[in-house]
Amino acid sequence: MPSRLEDYALIGDCEAAALVGRDGSIDWLCLPRFDSSACFAALLGTSENGRWILSPTQKFRTVQRGYRGDTLVLETRYETSSGTVALLDFMPVRGEFPVLVRIVEGVSGTVPMHMQFILRLDYGRIVPWVQCQGQGIRAIGGPDGVVLQSDVAVHGKDLTTVADFDVTPGQRVAFAMQWFPSHRAPPNQCDTNRLLDETETWWHEWAGRAVYSGKWREAVIRSLITLKALTYEPTGGIVAAPTTSLPEQLGGVRNWDYRYCWLRDATMTILALMSAGYSEEAAAWREWLLRTVAGSPSELQIAYGVRGERRLPEFALDWLAGYENSRPVRIGNAACKQLQLDVYGELLDAMFQCRRAGLPPESSAWNLECALVHFLETAWREPDEGIWEIRGPRQQFTHSKVMAWVAVDRAVKSIERFGLEGPLEKWRSLRSNIHADVCNQGYSQHLTSFVQYYGSEELDAALLMIPLVGFLPADDPRVVGTLKAIEKNLLVNGFLRCYSASNPVDGLPPGEGLFLPCTFWLADNYVLAGRLSEAEQVFERLLELRSDVGLLSEEYDPHKARLVGNYPQALSHIALINTAIGLSRPDSATKQRATN
Repeated sequence: MPSRLEDYALIGDCEAAALVGRDGSIDWLCLPRFDSSACFAALLGTSENGRWILSPTQKFRTVQRGYRGDTLVLETRYETSSGTVALLDFMPVRGEFPVLVRIVEGVSGTVPMHMQFILRLDYGRIVPWVQCQGQGIRAIGGPDGVVLQSDVAVHGKDLTTVADFDVTPGQRVAFAMQWFPSHRAPPNQCDTNRLLDETETWWHEWAGRAVYSGKWREAVIRSLITLKALTYEPTGGIVAAPTTSLPEQLGGVRNWDYRYCWLRDATMTILALMSAGYSEEAAAWREWLLRTVAGSPSELQIAYGVRGERRLPEFALDWLAGYENSRPVRIGNAACKQLQLDVYGELLDAMFQCRRAGLPPESSAWNLECALVHFLETAWREPDEGIWEIRGPRQQFTHSKVMAWVAVDRAVKSIERFGLEGPLEKWRSLRSNIHADVCNQGYSQHLTSFVQYYGSEELDAALLMIPLVGFLPADDPRVVGTLKAIEKNLLVNGFLRCYSASNPVDGLPPGEGLFLPCTFWLADNYVLAGRLSEAEQVFERLLELRSDVGLLSEEYDPHKARLVGNYPQALSHIALINTAIGLSRPDSATKQRATN
């Protein structure tokens, strides 16, 4: 049985990531990339689908863990009846091949330890061929090769690799796992102590560039480090999460693969990075965007692979039982082929915010933006699958129309403020037409609120973006009414649903958690409305949901008091950063996107 999501910590090398449980078990790792097949897949099945456990053989009296300062080096301390040990887990920033290092340090007494290495390639399906190599092993299966380096002797047992040893005060016992292409020669042994020092130094230097120094510095820095860990360094793309098929409801079917890069996150990511002082990462994300979306505007996708891949075919792994029996386990994401008009707005807004922040101009950006707006001149009237990526019939989603307006608005402002060339009057007229259409057809006089899609009486938490993107001011009666309606109908235990649980719009069986990014948007709305005390209360409630190492998933199950959905979730941490900055500078930061 896998652990609760809250019991996992993240380690990574900015190209791949692993989840480490409080019990010392690494239950999820895909190599060599975030979206590669998993070699440890116990998270979505059983230990037979692969895991690497390293822990005391005695029962723990206490377990304490945390990251070592502002790094991604995880330290877990186990106190047993015979003594205390510290387990250090980390992935050094990538050299030629990925490395995962585990070091046991003796703190007090003599502690007996057990290591079990269950390598199962291709998402837990392939048992590799294994050969002894010094005190470790070399394993081969298909395209994947793995070497396990060990400071103590290991031996095979029931198709696993095990070791038992004692650790005394001041003693270090290290293990290092290295992946390599199976057709290549295996890598040389690594110096684990040197890698530990280099990894800590690298993360401290990176985190030290952050300019945020407000009340919630610890939460912001941890979220920034998490975002960096979810960045695919070679291209600058940021994956939504390092996991797939962690359910939005335990035992349910809303299980999606999030190991890809969503355009929707673009603006919020760039705002978060630039506001925290990371202009280089923001520029790299912009460059990834421009390379990835090159082509016909009509073929713009909502998600791409980390290198810009467009084919993300969705299929199920029927040999995996799923996290707490939540099936199917999906690989790939068919939503990448959906029409979601809001991503055009997010992309144009991202480019506009880069200009405002003074990032060096990119010559091809404006040509691309013009092509996208030309496409929207007619496409904005089309129904789409919307922000929630429904699997039912397309609708005229209000949020999608608002974001189409954002696309045109940012193009108009780019001409007005930066002297770029374009059909200014034509696009001003288009902007006015979209605005009028939304106000006429997306607003219910009966509810005194904007609605999820034209002609409906359903609410949608995504409508909270209306004042955040500047479509209408926060004090407009229609915005005030929408906020009241969402508070009344979608708030559950202080957190927001995306939309009503009984709403059949998505074409799926009902059942999902409360959506954390939307709840951050609620706090942002309170800031714009001048309700700062309420905004801070919402924000503090959200912070309380974080795991003991500061991580958030996509959603929260209030009945079981557990995080659900893919974990950790980039969008949740992006929203945390932006809300913290807005609360720290309520007169400027949160209003920046809306008023400019």
